[in-house]
Amino acid sequence: MKILLWAEFQKLRRSNLILFTIFAIVFTAVFVFLAGTTTASPEQITVGSVGWYMTMTQVWETILVLPAVIALLGSYMICREEQDDTIKNLRLIPVNERKLTAAKMIVLFLFSVLAYFLLFLLTFLTEMVLHASELSVKVFFDFLNMYLLEGVGVFFAVSPIIAIVPYLKKNYWLALVAAEIYSFAGLFMSMSNTLRSFYPITAIFGISGYYETTAQEKLCSFLVLLLCGTLALVFLQKLNRRL
Repeated sequence: MKILLWAEFQKLRRSNLILFTIFAIVFTAVFVFLAGTTTASPEQITVGSVGWYMTMTQVWETILVLPAVIALLGSYMICREEQDDTIKNLRLIPVNERKLTAAKMIVLFLFSVLAYFLLFLLTFLTEMVLHASELSVKVFFDFLNMYLLEGVGVFFAVSPIIAIVPYLKKNYWLALVAAEIYSFAGLFMSMSNTLRSFYPITAIFGISGYYETTAQEKLCSFLVLLLCGTLALVFLQKLNRRL
């Protein structure tokens, strides 16, 4: 398993999709900053509004960018051997395909968390420029916890799309389109206090602490994301049996 994980990390490091992900994160963060600074007064930006940039950026990144990018990357990782016709060479080694798929999903999980950690560093450094005197250790760890939980949540929320696309033998770019529609629909689901606990994308916000939720609502959100992970596991097992 260690060798498989190392190999997947090396393949991922050489992928242009990593640069695409970094560009998408930075571009959206800059867009949110420009939008926020042009619609607020200088006093609102510099005084008494610590955390506004970290809060808004993580919302828009989760609604518009990162689920789609992570779904694209995950489907690419799983589809690439078959679509590049290298699966035959792997079978000659031979490689345990279930372990290979598990290694890909573990690497993708770590990538999802690291993507949100990168976003956290970017937004926190910006907040230091805007509100250096108002930041505290508590603010730092509260937002770090929120961002990391969202990284975990996004992985589970999009995992069914990651698994279904290769199962249906579709091009991995379909995962980007499907996940973008899926995550954008969260804007409408968030308008309902009931639906937002059950829709996977908005359930992430409840678990991370962005929404104020009851313990029962958090449990429902947790079970929804767990169900997403279970559904993905079912399709991945079917895919491995079919290969």
